[in-house]
Amino acid sequence: MRRRSVLAGAVAAAGAVTLGLNPTANAQRPGASAAPELDLGDFPVVARVRARRALEHLKVLSDGIGQRIGGTESEHRARDYIADVLRKLRYHVELQPFSVPDKYLSTLTLPDGSTWNAAASRFGALNTSATGPLLDLDNGAALPADLTGQVVLLVNVPAGSTAVLDAVAKGAKAVLIGRVSTPPAGKTSAFSPALTANVAVPVLGIAQVHVERLRAAKPATITVATTHHPNLTSYNVLAERPGTFGGDDVVMVTAHYDSVPGSPGANDDGSGTVLALELARVLRHLPTHKALRFALWGSEEQGLLGSRYYVNQLADPDAARIAGVFQNDMVATSHGPATAYWLLSVDGGDNATTREVAAAAARLGYGSQVHGPVARGSSDHVPFHERKIAAANFSWRGEGGPHQLEPLYHTPEDTIELNVSPERLQVSLELIGAAAYRLACQRS
Repeated sequence: MRRRSVLAGAVAAAGAVTLGLNPTANAQRPGASAAPELDLGDFPVVARVRARRALEHLKVLSDGIGQRIGGTESEHRARDYIADVLRKLRYHVELQPFSVPDKYLSTLTLPDGSTWNAAASRFGALNTSATGPLLDLDNGAALPADLTGQVVLLVNVPAGSTAVLDAVAKGAKAVLIGRVSTPPAGKTSAFSPALTANVAVPVLGIAQVHVERLRAAKPATITVATTHHPNLTSYNVLAERPGTFGGDDVVMVTAHYDSVPGSPGANDDGSGTVLALELARVLRHLPTHKALRFALWGSEEQGLLGSRYYVNQLADPDAARIAGVFQNDMVATSHGPATAYWLLSVDGGDNATTREVAAAAARLGYGSQVHGPVARGSSDHVPFHERKIAAANFSWRGEGGPHQLEPLYHTPEDTIELNVSPERLQVSLELIGAAAYRLACQRS
């Protein structure tokens, strides 16, 4: 009981100091549907987390670095930035390397000098470039007899079509393949096209916005380049501070920091990453029974590779020490209909993390916005669930269900300007911060 009373006193003191410094901390939260009834332990968290601070990190990751492709130099730049932030906060930081598959990427450069990132086909020419006039041939149903020297654009090519191979046979210098969807479907992303045969010219899979921009700009010429990235190593960034009173158990706050080709990944999942960095700042000195561990996963977009590697390396005693994993994926979209904050466990069941977030929502006045828990995988909580560790993913999505993602998901338009809400990021920070801290304060 001595330890519990000491911790309770320390938490109360921290809360009282915070309340004294910020007398508005108990006011109704921005965007909340009800007045708060905060515990003293909530004050040092919710009164100090700031979306604007998190957004400063997001500007570096999304606006500065841009796409962060697992195992490539772009992801490594993000790794170094994240690790540096956490080291400056005085966490013990570990970089955990693991091998990942080759990547096939591309760029498109217009006459005005603007460059876009996309993906490339491994069946086309790699580590090369081509420049030529752009010719839009729609779905390739009617190809001219001679395409010598042309960079051909094909859009919504039907399944089974030989248009790509035929265009190359007719002399095309490069082929751009795009897919365009119409509302209410989301916009399409860049992709690596599969071909039934190898060809000797670059073949790119471009995003819907690239198609739209090319058709609007009608550039006289375009330069495309492809790059094969072999023998890749991706990294998890792990940061930990011990429990104040030497407890053995651990509470984890996690997110993935990589993105898909062509996307600067502001919401997916730069938002979760900077949430973790901001909570690391706020929680670093607060008293807890359990250790706090922040994990930023590499190569989630290639199949949860980073989190799976981490979980697979855990010895059974270490896995048993993890009291809960709060995985944050897409926690700040500005998409209008994404008004529901979802608690997503793999089996739809309640666990330590979903219970704590739901309880925090009730205390903070966000109860009407929070839905679930419901069953949903597709993020880095899955490997933990498979190891029987309490874990869930937390995300803003549509009221109709967690499958209702924003239209800019996985696209070049997943930017801070077009797809991030500071207000929703603030709510996410408060909910996860209050929930993770409360769980960390519980004695095992």
